[in-house]
Formats: sequence, C-alpha cells, structure tokens
Amino acid sequence: MDPQRFAIKGRVISSDDPQLQDALSHVYDTPERPRCLCVPGGVEMYVARHRQFVVKRMPDSGNTHHPGCPSYELEGQQSGLGELVGEAILEPEPGRVELRVDFPWTRRVGCGGPRGEPQEIAEVGVPRRRMSLRALMHFLFERAGFNRWSPAMAGKRNQGVIHKYLLETAEDIMVKGVPLAERLYVPESFSEAAKAEAALRRREKLVVLRPRDGQTPLAIVIGEFKASEATTQGRRVWLRHMPDAPLLIAGRTWERIERVFAPLFEARDADTGHPVRLIMAALIRARREYTYEIDAVSLMLTSEHWIPIEGVHELPLISALVAERRRFIKPLRYDARNADAFPNALLLDAGPVPIPLHVVSTFMEPKARAVKEKAISLTNPSIWVWRTDQPMPAFAVVAADRQGNAVRPVGPSTQG
Repeated sequence: MDPQRFAIKGRVISSDDPQLQDALSHVYDTPERPRCLCVPGGVEMYVARHRQFVVKRMPDSGNTHHPGCPSYELEGQQSGLGELVGEAILEPEPGRVELRVDFPWTRRVGCGGPRGEPQEIAEVGVPRRRMSLRALMHFLFERAGFNRWSPAMAGKRNQGVIHKYLLETAEDIMVKGVPLAERLYVPESFSEAAKAEAALRRREKLVVLRPRDGQTPLAIVIGEFKASEATTQGRRVWLRHMPDAPLLIAGRTWERIERVFAPLFEARDADTGHPVRLIMAALIRARREYTYEIDAVSLMLTSEHWIPIEGVHELPLISALVAERRRFIKPLRYDARNADAFPNALLLDAGPVPIPLHVVSTFMEPKARAVKEKAISLTNPSIWVWRTDQPMPAFAVVAADRQGNAVRPVGPSTQG
C-alpha cells in the first residue's frame, strides 16, 4: 500500500516524503490543519510533536477515514472502547488525553480510614466510569497500533518496537494529573552486551517509586510474562527482557491470580499450533531499595505478532489473515462484560466498508453464544462467520488499490 497522503498549505505530500517534516513545521501550532486524502474532500488532522512532527487524527474522526487508511478507527459500538470514551477517556483538546482509572498512583502504608462520629451527608456525587488496569493496557496497545495489521508489518514487531511505541503513546496521556510516561516502564530489548546500561536506565526510570511525604508511589510495568518461582517469602515473577529484576508478590496472591486468569495461563500450553504471548500489566511499588513488589496485575493474550486476542479460538483466524497478507483490525474488550458482541476482527482491504469477521467457537457457553448470535443477526449482510466445527470460510476478495481506495464492489466469497 502506498504511503498516506496529506494536503498541507495547498500541497499534496506523502507520509514518506523527506520534506514532510519541513511542511509540518510550518503549520505546527497554527490554526491551519493538514487533511488526510484517503477519501474525497479529505479528513482534517492535527500536528503533534514528539521527537519529530507527527500527523494524528482529530478526536472522534477515526471512522470517517477510509478503512484502508492508517488513521481509520473503529466505530464506538464495535469494541469496548466506546463505553469509556467521554467518561473514563477524555480528550479535552487534540493531542491531550486524560484517563480516569480505578487504581491508585500512591499507597499510604499503615494509615486507616478516618475515625470519629459519622457526619451528615451534604451531597451525593454522580458515579463516574473508570478504567481498569486491563482497559489501560488495551488503550495503550490500540493507540500504539498493535491491534491492527498490514502486510508491511511482517517481521517488524519485536520487543524494541513494543518498547518504543508504547512509551511514545504514553507521552500524550495524563492519569490523575500525572504524565503516564513518567509512571510506565516497558522493558528494553535485552542484549547481553548492553544489559548494564539497560539496567541503569531502568533504575533511573523507577526512581519515581521512592517513598516521599509518607506515601509510596506506584508505577506500571508492561511486559511479556515468562515464569514465576516460589521463594521462602513468596514468589518471584519474571518478565522477558528483564532477567535481572524479578517482581515480588505474596504466594497466596499469586495463587489467586493463577485462578482468576487460568484460561490465559492454560493458553500458553494449548495445542493450537500457533505461538501465543501472555502480556502482563503490573502495578508495582518499591518494597525497599531497587526491590519491586506487585500491587495489582492484569493479563492479556496476544498472537506471536503482538496482536491482542480474547482467547485461543481467535488464533487460527488471526494467523490466517496474517498468512494471506490481509489488512485488519482486532477490536479489544477493554472493560466490557464480554467481547462476544464485538466482531473478532474487521477486514479493511475489501472495499469502502469494513467487513466484520465473527468466530463462533464450539466451546462457547450458552449465554456467550446467544450474545454472539445476536451480534451476527444485527450485522449488515457483508459479514463473515466461522463456526469452528466447520472449515474456515474464504475471506472477501481484496478490493483496494495502493491508496486504499475501493476499485470494485465485492462481498464475502463465502458466508458461514
């Protein structure tokens, strides 16, 4: 697919043009905005600055882009993100995101609740939806683009890429008045030759955990779970690319984590024929100098290409799409009660409208199956359904040119 094209001050320039940075510098911090030319008339964008200038989509404009455009975003009802936007996820202005979360940034050790006579209630607050640690992890992966795939991404996702883009994504996000980038650690790609330098950078990043003013700050570590081992004091939890800094946790708490997330741990040993990763988001604090203790944990599965998945039943679909060099988005659950109402993926390269792809597993519980069947019945006719007790149907024919524009009308070649 050809690079994304923008209209900037009357000039059309592509995303890989060496002169793009100069063009963006002339409109950065001005009222003038670039337009993405993925659809007739274009879609207004804005310019952000990290280490260089970046063109980003305006809030709530993602679904106005062509499905073949890198700036395309799912409609709210197609993933768990829609339930959080406007309440737990606020974007008061382009380039600035504020998140309301249900976990703390600090702990006050040894301090109980206030004592004394009960006081008269003077007001009642309106409950506000807040994001869980899992939802935050999904949000970061989606904002970084790891829930979407195009053939150009093959062979280009690794720990170094995950580290870079998750941290870049966090630069625009505030959580409880604190820049998320200050409290997020993602392990660097491990190298024996550079392990001392990487360890020094980790210690410098996690110096934020030092207690102050009677409070213990917390931070988030996101990495691929490797193993855990029992010790006399509890358990050590190891993440890949962080072999010299285990995370500590009480034995009984870890046993509860293994029970709650049992299907995810079992997925690592399942006979799927497709590699799977188990990603951990751990809220940590300093037990003592340079010793990190887990305060809370969430886990998610991804394919070998770091595409988040809800369960192993989605792996054959994701693997087939990657093998056939298709372009698609994987909707994420966030804090939705379940993911069965959402498409398991959306095909982006088969015309001007994304094609929902649904998987109906033979192992689904009756209630989940009913939700999935209802979602299928309410979807437009251009739909693809795979019932896993039958052969996987063929996908719709590719119908996009190198700019992502439809060249002929098509529908799914086979329907479930």
